[in-house]
Amino acid sequence: MTAIQEKTLAAKTRSDFPLLHQQINGKPLIYLDNAATSQKPLAVINTLKNYYENDNANVHRGAHSLSIRATEAYEGARDKIAQFVNATSSQEIVFTRNATEAINLVAYSWGLTNLKPGDEIIISVMEHHSNIVPWQMIAQKTGAVIKYVPLTETEEFDLEQFKALLSNKTKLVAVVHVSNTLGCINPVETIINLAHQAGAKVLIDACQSVPHLAIDVQAIDCDWLVASGHKMCAPTGIGFLYGKKAILEEMPPFLGGGEMIGEVFFDGFTYGELPHKFEAGTPAIGEAIALGAAVDYLTTLSFKEIHAYEEELTAYLFKKLLEIPKLRIYGPKPTIDGKGRAALASFNIEGIHASDLSTLLDNEGIAIRSGHHCTQPLHRLFDASGSARISLYFYNTREEIDRFILALQETIDFFGMML
Repeated sequence: MTAIQEKTLAAKTRSDFPLLHQQINGKPLIYLDNAATSQKPLAVINTLKNYYENDNANVHRGAHSLSIRATEAYEGARDKIAQFVNATSSQEIVFTRNATEAINLVAYSWGLTNLKPGDEIIISVMEHHSNIVPWQMIAQKTGAVIKYVPLTETEEFDLEQFKALLSNKTKLVAVVHVSNTLGCINPVETIINLAHQAGAKVLIDACQSVPHLAIDVQAIDCDWLVASGHKMCAPTGIGFLYGKKAILEEMPPFLGGGEMIGEVFFDGFTYGELPHKFEAGTPAIGEAIALGAAVDYLTTLSFKEIHAYEEELTAYLFKKLLEIPKLRIYGPKPTIDGKGRAALASFNIEGIHASDLSTLLDNEGIAIRSGHHCTQPLHRLFDASGSARISLYFYNTREEIDRFILALQETIDFFGMML
Protein backbone atom coordinates (compact mmCIF):
# COMPACT_ATOMS: atom_id res chain seq x y z
CA MET A 1 0.00 0.00 0.00
CA THR A 2 1.38 3.38 -0.97
CA ALA A 3 1.24 6.64 0.96
CA ILE A 4 -1.44 7.81 -1.49
CA GLN A 5 -3.54 4.74 -0.66
CA GLU A 6 -2.97 5.42 3.04
CA LYS A 7 -4.35 8.92 2.70
CA THR A 8 -7.24 7.60 0.66
CA LEU A 9 -8.13 5.10 3.38
CA ALA A 10 -7.86 7.73 6.12
CA ALA A 11 -9.91 10.20 4.13
CA LYS A 12 -12.50 7.53 3.40
CA THR A 13 -13.04 6.67 7.06
CA ARG A 14 -12.29 9.64 9.32
CA SER A 15 -15.35 11.61 8.28
CA ASP A 16 -17.48 8.66 9.44
CA PHE A 17 -16.38 9.13 13.06
CA PRO A 18 -17.80 12.32 14.59
CA LEU A 19 -15.95 11.98 17.90
CA LEU A 20 -12.58 12.36 16.20
CA HIS A 21 -13.39 15.91 15.11
CA GLN A 22 -13.05 17.77 18.39
CA GLN A 23 -10.46 19.49 20.52
CA ILE A 24 -9.07 18.37 23.88
CA ASN A 25 -7.37 21.03 25.97
CA GLY A 26 -7.46 23.33 22.97
CA LYS A 27 -5.66 20.82 20.71
CA PRO A 28 -7.08 18.59 17.97
CA LEU A 29 -7.87 15.18 19.43
CA ILE A 30 -5.55 12.33 18.50
CA TYR A 31 -7.18 9.12 19.66
CA LEU A 32 -4.61 6.35 20.13
CA ASP A 33 -6.41 4.10 22.63
CA ASN A 34 -8.18 1.79 20.21
CA ALA A 35 -7.20 -1.45 21.95
CA ALA A 36 -9.30 -0.29 24.91
CA THR A 37 -12.27 0.75 22.79
CA SER A 38 -12.76 1.87 19.21
CA GLN A 39 -14.74 4.87 18.09
CA LYS A 40 -18.15 4.47 16.44
CA PRO A 41 -19.02 5.43 12.86
CA LEU A 42 -22.20 7.33 12.03
CA ALA A 43 -23.66 4.19 10.45
CA VAL A 44 -23.58 2.51 13.87
CA ILE A 45 -24.70 5.57 15.82
CA ASN A 46 -27.61 6.15 13.46
CA THR A 47 -28.64 2.50 13.61
CA LEU A 48 -28.85 2.65 17.40
CA LYS A 49 -30.71 5.96 17.22
CA ASN A 50 -33.12 4.60 14.62
CA TYR A 51 -33.98 1.58 16.77
CA TYR A 52 -34.90 3.71 19.79
CA GLU A 53 -36.75 6.29 17.70
CA ASN A 54 -38.70 3.90 15.49
CA ASP A 55 -38.57 0.23 16.48
CA ASN A 56 -38.15 0.10 20.26
CA ALA A 57 -39.97 -3.02 21.49
CA ASN A 58 -39.06 -6.31 23.11
CA VAL A 59 -37.99 -9.16 20.86
CA HIS A 60 -39.55 -12.61 20.45
CA ARG A 61 -42.46 -11.71 22.73
CA GLY A 62 -44.96 -9.70 20.74
CA ALA A 63 -47.10 -10.02 17.66
CA HIS A 64 -47.35 -6.29 17.03
CA SER A 65 -45.42 -4.52 14.30
CA LEU A 66 -42.75 -2.93 16.49
CA SER A 67 -41.86 -6.23 18.12
CA ILE A 68 -41.75 -7.96 14.75
CA ARG A 69 -39.43 -5.29 13.33
CA ALA A 70 -37.18 -5.37 16.41
CA THR A 71 -37.00 -9.17 16.32
CA GLU A 72 -36.16 -9.23 12.62
CA ALA A 73 -33.38 -6.68 13.10
CA TYR A 74 -32.04 -8.43 16.21
CA GLU A 75 -31.92 -11.86 14.58
CA GLY A 76 -30.65 -10.28 11.38
CA ALA A 77 -27.65 -9.00 13.35
CA ARG A 78 -27.01 -12.53 14.59
CA ASP A 79 -27.04 -13.75 10.99
CA LYS A 80 -24.51 -11.05 10.05
CA ILE A 81 -22.13 -12.08 12.84
CA ALA A 82 -22.43 -15.75 11.89
CA GLN A 83 -21.44 -14.89 8.34
CA PHE A 84 -18.75 -12.49 9.60
CA VAL A 85 -16.86 -15.28 11.43
CA ASN A 86 -18.03 -18.03 9.06
CA ALA A 87 -20.05 -19.99 11.61
CA THR A 88 -22.03 -22.90 10.19
CA SER A 89 -25.27 -21.52 11.62
CA SER A 90 -26.60 -18.44 13.39
CA GLN A 91 -27.51 -20.84 16.23
CA GLU A 92 -23.78 -20.88 17.02
CA ILE A 93 -23.81 -17.16 17.89
CA VAL A 94 -24.85 -16.15 21.42
CA PHE A 95 -25.22 -12.47 22.28
CA THR A 96 -23.51 -11.48 25.54
CA ARG A 97 -22.71 -8.17 27.24
CA ASN A 98 -19.05 -8.50 26.28
CA ALA A 99 -16.26 -11.05 25.86
CA THR A 100 -15.86 -11.30 29.63
CA GLU A 101 -19.43 -12.53 30.02
CA ALA A 102 -18.91 -14.92 27.10
CA ILE A 103 -15.88 -16.50 28.79
CA ASN A 104 -17.75 -16.75 32.07
CA LEU A 105 -20.64 -18.42 30.25
CA VAL A 106 -18.31 -21.14 28.98
CA ALA A 107 -16.53 -21.40 32.32
CA TYR A 108 -19.66 -21.85 34.41
CA SER A 109 -21.74 -23.82 31.92
CA TRP A 110 -19.16 -26.12 30.33
CA GLY A 111 -16.43 -25.88 32.99
CA LEU A 112 -18.52 -26.74 36.05
CA THR A 113 -20.18 -29.57 34.16
CA ASN A 114 -17.08 -31.17 32.64
CA LEU A 115 -14.04 -30.42 34.80
CA LYS A 116 -13.08 -32.57 37.78
CA PRO A 117 -10.16 -32.76 40.25
CA GLY A 118 -6.83 -33.20 38.49
CA ASP A 119 -8.05 -32.00 35.08
CA GLU A 120 -5.81 -29.36 33.57
CA ILE A 121 -6.57 -25.98 32.02
CA ILE A 122 -3.85 -24.37 29.93
CA ILE A 123 -3.74 -20.61 29.46
CA SER A 124 -0.82 -18.28 28.74
CA VAL A 125 0.94 -15.70 30.89
CA MET A 126 -0.15 -12.96 28.49
CA GLU A 127 -3.89 -13.47 29.01
CA HIS A 128 -6.27 -10.64 29.88
CA HIS A 129 -7.71 -10.94 33.39
CA SER A 130 -11.01 -11.94 31.76
CA ASN A 131 -9.34 -15.11 30.51
CA ILE A 132 -7.57 -15.83 33.80
CA VAL A 133 -9.91 -15.07 36.69
CA PRO A 134 -12.93 -17.11 35.50
CA TRP A 135 -10.74 -20.20 35.14
CA GLN A 136 -9.18 -19.61 38.55
CA MET A 137 -12.70 -19.46 40.02
CA ILE A 138 -13.73 -22.64 38.21
CA ALA A 139 -10.51 -24.39 39.24
CA GLN A 140 -11.28 -23.58 42.88
CA LYS A 141 -14.76 -25.06 42.51
CA THR A 142 -13.81 -28.20 40.56
CA GLY A 143 -10.27 -29.05 41.69
CA ALA A 144 -8.91 -28.54 38.20
CA VAL A 145 -5.33 -27.29 37.80
CA ILE A 146 -4.23 -24.27 35.74
CA LYS A 147 -0.96 -24.32 33.83
CA TYR A 148 0.57 -21.30 32.13
CA VAL A 149 2.40 -21.15 28.80
CA PRO A 150 5.51 -18.91 29.22
CA LEU A 151 7.01 -16.46 26.76
CA THR A 152 9.88 -17.00 24.38
CA GLU A 153 12.97 -14.80 24.48
CA THR A 154 11.27 -12.55 21.92
CA GLU A 155 8.24 -12.26 24.26
CA GLU A 156 5.86 -14.36 22.21
CA PHE A 157 3.77 -17.47 22.89
CA ASP A 158 6.18 -20.36 23.56
CA LEU A 159 4.83 -23.09 21.31
CA GLU A 160 7.43 -25.66 22.38
CA GLN A 161 6.59 -25.18 26.06
CA PHE A 162 2.90 -25.42 25.17
CA LYS A 163 3.53 -28.79 23.54
CA ALA A 164 5.33 -29.92 26.70
CA LEU A 165 2.38 -28.89 28.88
CA LEU A 166 -0.19 -30.82 26.85
CA SER A 167 -1.17 -34.23 28.20
CA ASN A 168 -4.16 -36.53 28.54
CA LYS A 169 -5.08 -34.46 31.60
CA THR A 170 -5.54 -31.33 29.48
CA LYS A 171 -9.26 -30.65 29.10
CA LEU A 172 -9.24 -27.00 28.05
CA VAL A 173 -6.91 -24.54 26.33
CA ALA A 174 -7.97 -20.88 26.53
CA VAL A 175 -5.69 -18.41 24.77
CA VAL A 176 -5.74 -14.94 23.30
CA HIS A 177 -5.40 -14.54 19.55
CA VAL A 178 -3.69 -11.13 19.72
CA SER A 179 -2.16 -9.90 22.97
CA ASN A 180 -3.46 -6.51 24.08
CA THR A 181 -0.10 -5.80 25.76
CA LEU A 182 2.55 -7.58 23.69
CA GLY A 183 0.91 -7.14 20.31
CA CYS A 184 1.97 -10.63 19.25
CA ILE A 185 -0.31 -12.61 16.96
CA ASN A 186 -0.50 -16.13 18.35
CA PRO A 187 -0.52 -19.16 16.01
CA VAL A 188 -4.05 -20.18 16.93
CA GLU A 189 -4.51 -22.74 14.16
CA THR A 190 -1.45 -24.67 15.37
CA ILE A 191 -2.45 -24.27 19.02
CA ILE A 192 -5.96 -25.55 18.31
CA ASN A 193 -4.73 -28.49 16.26
CA LEU A 194 -2.27 -29.58 18.97
CA ALA A 195 -4.90 -29.19 21.69
CA HIS A 196 -7.43 -31.25 19.76
CA GLN A 197 -4.85 -33.98 19.26
CA ALA A 198 -4.57 -34.13 23.05
CA GLY A 199 -8.35 -34.35 23.37
CA ALA A 200 -8.83 -30.81 24.75
CA LYS A 201 -11.37 -28.15 23.88
CA VAL A 202 -10.16 -24.68 22.85
CA LEU A 203 -11.49 -21.18 23.56
CA ILE A 204 -10.04 -18.23 21.64
CA ASP A 205 -10.16 -14.67 22.98
CA ALA A 206 -10.50 -12.71 19.74
CA CYS A 207 -11.15 -9.24 21.19
CA GLN A 208 -8.00 -7.79 19.62
CA SER A 209 -8.16 -9.74 16.37
CA VAL A 210 -11.79 -9.56 15.23
CA PRO A 211 -11.59 -5.75 14.68
CA HIS A 212 -8.45 -6.06 12.57
CA LEU A 213 -8.25 -9.49 10.91
CA ALA A 214 -10.60 -11.70 8.94
CA ILE A 215 -11.66 -14.57 11.24
CA ASP A 216 -12.89 -17.95 10.00
CA VAL A 217 -13.95 -20.15 12.92
CA GLN A 218 -14.35 -23.18 10.69
CA ALA A 219 -10.85 -22.81 9.26
CA ILE A 220 -9.16 -22.46 12.65
CA ASP A 221 -11.54 -25.08 14.13
CA CYS A 222 -11.90 -23.46 17.57
CA ASP A 223 -14.58 -24.79 19.90
CA TRP A 224 -15.47 -21.33 21.21
CA LEU A 225 -14.50 -17.79 20.25
CA VAL A 226 -15.37 -14.58 22.10
CA ALA A 227 -15.36 -10.91 21.12
CA SER A 228 -16.55 -7.53 22.41
CA GLY A 229 -18.48 -5.19 20.17
CA HIS A 230 -17.02 -1.98 21.57
CA LYS A 231 -13.58 -2.82 20.18
CA MET A 232 -14.98 -3.32 16.66
CA CYS A 233 -16.87 -0.06 16.08
CA ALA A 234 -20.04 -1.22 17.88
CA PRO A 235 -21.58 0.14 21.12
CA THR A 236 -20.54 -0.92 24.59
CA GLY A 237 -22.56 -3.55 26.43
CA ILE A 238 -22.70 -6.03 23.55
CA GLY A 239 -20.45 -8.91 22.53
CA PHE A 240 -20.81 -12.44 21.31
CA LEU A 241 -19.84 -16.02 21.90
CA TYR A 242 -19.32 -18.39 19.00
CA GLY A 243 -19.52 -22.05 19.88
CA LYS A 244 -19.73 -25.23 17.89
CA LYS A 245 -23.39 -26.24 17.80
CA ALA A 246 -22.86 -29.75 19.17
CA ILE A 247 -20.94 -28.39 22.15
CA LEU A 248 -23.44 -25.61 22.89
CA GLU A 249 -26.29 -28.12 22.76
CA GLU A 250 -24.64 -30.18 25.50
CA MET A 251 -24.01 -27.16 27.74
CA PRO A 252 -26.65 -26.25 30.34
CA PRO A 253 -28.00 -22.68 30.57
CA PHE A 254 -25.78 -20.14 32.31
CA LEU A 255 -28.58 -17.93 33.65
CA GLY A 256 -32.23 -18.64 34.38
CA GLY A 257 -35.33 -16.52 33.78
CA GLY A 258 -37.33 -15.28 30.85
CA GLU A 259 -36.46 -15.88 27.19
CA MET A 260 -34.21 -18.92 27.85
CA ILE A 261 -37.12 -21.21 28.75
CA GLY A 262 -39.11 -23.78 26.83
CA GLU A 263 -41.82 -24.25 29.42
CA VAL A 264 -42.03 -23.46 33.13
CA PHE A 265 -44.01 -25.46 35.72
CA PHE A 266 -44.31 -25.18 39.48
CA ASP A 267 -42.02 -28.18 39.84
CA GLY A 268 -39.47 -27.42 37.13
CA PHE A 269 -38.79 -26.09 33.66
CA THR A 270 -37.44 -26.95 30.26
CA TYR A 271 -35.09 -24.66 28.38
CA GLY A 272 -35.29 -23.38 24.86
CA GLU A 273 -33.29 -24.16 21.77
CA LEU A 274 -30.03 -22.57 20.73
CA PRO A 275 -29.03 -19.86 21.03
CA HIS A 276 -31.87 -18.58 23.20
CA LYS A 277 -31.20 -20.89 26.14
CA PHE A 278 -28.10 -18.76 26.85
CA GLU A 279 -29.85 -15.38 26.49
CA ALA A 280 -31.93 -15.03 29.64
CA GLY A 281 -33.90 -11.84 30.09
CA THR A 282 -34.37 -8.86 27.83
CA PRO A 283 -31.17 -8.51 25.78
CA ALA A 284 -29.33 -5.40 24.64
CA ILE A 285 -31.52 -5.23 21.55
CA GLY A 286 -30.47 -1.89 20.11
CA GLU A 287 -26.82 -2.60 20.82
CA ALA A 288 -27.01 -6.00 19.09
CA ILE A 289 -28.61 -4.42 16.03
CA ALA A 290 -25.89 -1.75 16.04
CA LEU A 291 -23.26 -4.51 16.27
CA GLY A 292 -24.75 -5.85 13.06
CA ALA A 293 -24.30 -2.39 11.54
CA ALA A 294 -20.65 -2.38 12.68
CA VAL A 295 -20.14 -5.72 10.97
CA ASP A 296 -21.63 -4.25 7.79
CA TYR A 297 -19.29 -1.26 8.04
CA LEU A 298 -16.14 -3.33 8.58
CA THR A 299 -17.09 -5.76 5.84
CA THR A 300 -17.56 -2.88 3.41
CA LEU A 301 -14.08 -1.57 4.20
CA SER A 302 -12.38 -4.96 3.60
CA PHE A 303 -10.09 -6.54 6.14
CA LYS A 304 -7.40 -7.00 3.54
CA GLU A 305 -7.23 -3.23 3.14
CA ILE A 306 -7.47 -2.57 6.88
CA HIS A 307 -4.69 -5.04 7.70
CA ALA A 308 -2.35 -3.78 4.99
CA TYR A 309 -2.85 -0.21 6.14
CA GLU A 310 -2.30 -1.06 9.80
CA GLU A 311 0.89 -2.93 8.94
CA GLU A 312 2.24 0.21 7.27
CA LEU A 313 1.26 2.34 10.26
CA THR A 314 2.87 -0.20 12.61
CA ALA A 315 6.15 -0.14 10.72
CA TYR A 316 6.17 3.66 10.82
CA LEU A 317 5.31 3.79 14.53
CA PHE A 318 8.03 1.35 15.52
CA LYS A 319 10.63 3.10 13.39
CA LYS A 320 9.91 6.29 15.32
CA LEU A 321 9.69 4.68 18.77
CA LEU A 322 12.93 2.76 18.38
CA GLU A 323 14.78 6.02 17.76
CA ILE A 324 13.98 7.20 21.31
CA PRO A 325 16.69 6.36 23.90
CA LYS A 326 15.81 4.38 27.03
CA LEU A 327 12.43 3.35 25.62
CA ARG A 328 11.56 -0.32 26.15
CA ILE A 329 8.82 -1.88 23.99
CA TYR A 330 7.20 -5.10 25.20
CA GLY A 331 6.58 -7.96 22.80
CA PRO A 332 8.18 -8.87 19.48
CA LYS A 333 9.43 -6.32 17.00
CA PRO A 334 7.60 -6.20 13.66
CA THR A 335 9.41 -6.81 10.41
CA ILE A 336 10.56 -3.73 8.53
CA ASP A 337 7.20 -3.65 6.69
CA GLY A 338 5.19 -3.92 9.90
CA LYS A 339 4.25 -7.58 9.61
CA GLY A 340 4.23 -10.06 12.48
CA ARG A 341 2.41 -8.12 15.18
CA ALA A 342 -0.65 -5.98 15.89
CA ALA A 343 -0.84 -2.21 15.50
CA LEU A 344 -0.08 -1.41 19.13
CA ALA A 345 2.95 -0.83 21.30
CA SER A 346 3.18 -1.07 25.09
CA PHE A 347 6.29 0.64 26.38
CA ASN A 348 8.08 2.21 29.32
CA ILE A 349 10.71 4.93 29.40
CA GLU A 350 13.41 4.74 32.03
CA GLY A 351 12.79 7.17 34.88
CA ILE A 352 9.26 8.20 33.80
CA HIS A 353 6.04 6.67 35.12
CA ALA A 354 3.57 5.61 32.45
CA SER A 355 0.68 7.47 34.06
CA ASP A 356 2.71 10.71 34.03
CA LEU A 357 3.35 10.22 30.34
CA SER A 358 -0.33 9.74 29.52
CA THR A 359 -1.38 12.73 31.63
CA LEU A 360 1.03 15.11 29.93
CA LEU A 361 0.17 13.75 26.49
CA ASP A 362 -3.50 14.36 27.25
CA ASN A 363 -2.62 18.02 27.77
CA GLU A 364 -1.64 17.95 24.09
CA GLY A 365 -4.92 16.32 23.06
CA ILE A 366 -3.35 12.88 22.65
CA ALA A 367 -5.19 9.93 24.18
CA ILE A 368 -3.09 6.88 25.04
CA ARG A 369 -3.50 4.19 27.69
CA SER A 370 -1.45 3.74 30.85
CA GLY A 371 -1.69 1.03 33.49
CA HIS A 372 -1.47 -2.74 33.53
CA HIS A 373 -4.00 -3.18 30.68
CA CYS A 374 -5.72 -5.98 32.65
CA THR A 375 -2.52 -8.06 32.40
CA GLN A 376 -1.08 -7.68 35.90
CA PRO A 377 0.60 -11.12 36.01
CA LEU A 378 2.38 -10.36 32.73
CA HIS A 379 3.60 -6.99 33.98
CA ARG A 380 4.89 -8.65 37.15
CA LEU A 381 7.01 -10.92 34.95
CA PHE A 382 8.52 -7.76 33.50
CA ASP A 383 8.93 -6.25 36.98
CA ALA A 384 6.77 -3.34 35.86
CA SER A 385 3.74 -1.90 37.65
CA GLY A 386 2.32 -0.90 34.30
CA SER A 387 3.16 0.52 30.91
CA ALA A 388 2.05 3.13 28.41
CA ARG A 389 0.27 1.86 25.31
CA ILE A 390 -0.46 3.39 21.94
CA SER A 391 -2.90 1.42 19.78
CA LEU A 392 -3.89 2.26 16.23
CA TYR A 393 -6.91 1.68 14.02
CA PHE A 394 -7.70 2.28 10.37
CA TYR A 395 -8.77 5.91 10.96
CA ASN A 396 -5.39 6.91 12.40
CA THR A 397 -2.72 8.55 10.24
CA ARG A 398 1.02 8.99 9.98
CA GLU A 399 0.55 12.65 10.82
CA GLU A 400 -1.02 11.63 14.14
CA ILE A 401 1.93 9.36 14.86
CA ASP A 402 4.28 12.25 14.10
CA ARG A 403 2.41 14.50 16.56
CA PHE A 404 2.45 11.77 19.18
CA ILE A 405 6.21 11.22 18.78
CA LEU A 406 6.90 14.97 18.97
CA ALA A 407 4.77 15.33 22.12
CA LEU A 408 6.35 12.23 23.63
CA GLN A 409 9.85 13.59 23.03
CA GLU A 410 8.87 16.96 24.53
CA THR A 411 7.50 15.12 27.58
CA ILE A 412 10.73 13.15 27.95
CA ASP A 413 12.74 16.38 27.68
CA PHE A 414 10.52 17.99 30.33
CA PHE A 415 11.19 15.17 32.77
CA GLY A 416 14.88 15.29 31.87
CA MET A 417 15.02 18.94 32.90
CA MET A 418 13.41 18.07 36.23
CA LEU A 419 15.92 15.33 37.07
